[in-house]
Amino acid sequence: LDSKYLQFKNACKRQKIIEDDLFNTMDQFHKCKLIVIGDSILDQYSACEALGMSAEAPVVVVKELEQKNFIGGAALVAANVSSLGAHCDFISVVGSDENAKKLINKLKLSKVKTHFVIDKSRPTTFKKRYMVENQKLFRVSKLEDDMLSPDIEEKIIQKLEELAPLSNGIIVSDFVYGLITAKILKRLSELAEKYKLMLFGDLQCSSQVGNVTKFINYDLLCPNEKEARIALQDKESGLEALTQKLFKKTSSMRVVMKLGANGFIAYDKSLKKMNSQSFPALSTNPIDVSGAGDSLLSVMAVGLACKESMMVSAAIGACRAAIAVDTIGNYPIDKEILKEKVIQVFKN
Repeated sequence: LDSKYLQFKNACKRQKIIEDDLFNTMDQFHKCKLIVIGDSILDQYSACEALGMSAEAPVVVVKELEQKNFIGGAALVAANVSSLGAHCDFISVVGSDENAKKLINKLKLSKVKTHFVIDKSRPTTFKKRYMVENQKLFRVSKLEDDMLSPDIEEKIIQKLEELAPLSNGIIVSDFVYGLITAKILKRLSELAEKYKLMLFGDLQCSSQVGNVTKFINYDLLCPNEKEARIALQDKESGLEALTQKLFKKTSSMRVVMKLGANGFIAYDKSLKKMNSQSFPALSTNPIDVSGAGDSLLSVMAVGLACKESMMVSAAIGACRAAIAVDTIGNYPIDKEILKEKVIQVFKN
């Protein structure tokens, strides 16, 4: 871990970033007002005891002990934005069910202002992970991933039109479950241009198929390497060439290329010349990596919407992601805990 802290400090040194820059930027977060739009997910983690192998079939037998519910998907991005001290309006679609109520209650606790459209034709997306001693056995998902009906789509657009004039930017967190339609994307771009809003795009396709290049003229894209290669149909190019292709295809201003256990590389071409910097993953034994990308996205969006430096925001994001992977389940982490992590990284 010491070597990763050293890599991080060397990255900051190369970008002429000192510890106080991170604190000063975090102190500006409360000035930011963001809209988050995307797929809501209720995540449930079920702790189990392994009993052995079944005599009837070659399957593992477990005894379910307890369950915990967590905010997931774009809802987690919204909760993270709020926990950083920024104001967050969250637009999403949920079903008319108990899982929607659980999600709403958890988001209220996180001080997120929710603008949910109820769609009785689909359930609230629910993912259940079975765990044995912090190891995930498998996941069961209950969801509907068809595109929205025209009337639900129109209600989402009305919410966007109502909130856009009051905001600094919009985060599009697309889990490819049908909410982010072509019509909604088009209206997002029109509203961003009309009200001079920043646009931040993230598309996750771990178990579903999506294309990050549908986000055109965004201020920031946050794909992982696999998502970028799938979108560009490029298995061969090096990371630099791949990223340049993504810039050209999307006309985006900034890209964060996520590299899993190897951290991420931040690219910024909003200045006169391209500036890039790699940041290490500040954790050696991650317990649960599912919320790391959402943590990074939320910090980057809030920082940039506050007109702060991309590289300073990226440094804060690396610290925030390290906290996320060190716990089971997705917990919004408040700014004071984040500041403690920054102190820890710079002191070691």
